Amino acid sequence: MKKIGMRRILIMLLGNVFLGMGVSIFKFAGLGNDAYNAMMMALSDVVGIPYARFFAIFSVGLFVIELIAGRHFIGLGTIINTLFLGYIATFFYNIWDFIFTKPGVLLTRIPVMVIGVIICSLGVSMYQRPDVGVSPYDSLSLIMDKKLPKISYFWCRMSNDVICALVAYFAGGLVGIGTVIAAFGLGPIVHFFNIHVTDKLLQTEKHSEN
Repeated sequence: MKKIGMRRILIMLLGNVFLGMGVSIFKFAGLGNDAYNAMMMALSDVVGIPYARFFAIFSVGLFVIELIAGRHFIGLGTIINTLFLGYIATFFYNIWDFIFTKPGVLLTRIPVMVIGVIICSLGVSMYQRPDVGVSPYDSLSLIMDKKLPKISYFWCRMSNDVICALVAYFAGGLVGIGTVIAAFGLGPIVHFFNIHVTDKLLQTEKHSEN
């Protein structure tokens, strides 16, 4: 952990908190989550296991693939995301559900969803940018990109998201405008946060080390 640097670890941890918060806001808006979490929520309902526990179990299964084919993508961030993201999202969702009335009409749902998009993007930036490990699901696209050089990362990621969205849909889950926006809209916002927030935080660490 000393070699990694405490600042990078703290940024990654905070990123997972923001990511879980964003997922919970997505769900609270009721317009569909990102493809992977939409699939996790749908399948957890089908098998009768709470979402947070099912998320961890399923992610551990994907971790085996990451361990075999993408070991260099594994780090502390992998473990935190795999075991705790579902519980973080559930924790925040229960808070919103207790404090606020669920938005009913589309006019009130959309602003809530937009907030979810922004917070999710900040979370993704802060959890991935420190380079201390990526989640098993995120690693699938990176592994495919490395093993299939003729196919761009965009299409590797998109194919995985489409499969997750289809599984969520056929399992009776909610796939909606939020799912589409998460697939196409997170990337540019994550890039914005990389430049204007996370990279600056990481740069501060480099200056302090020097």
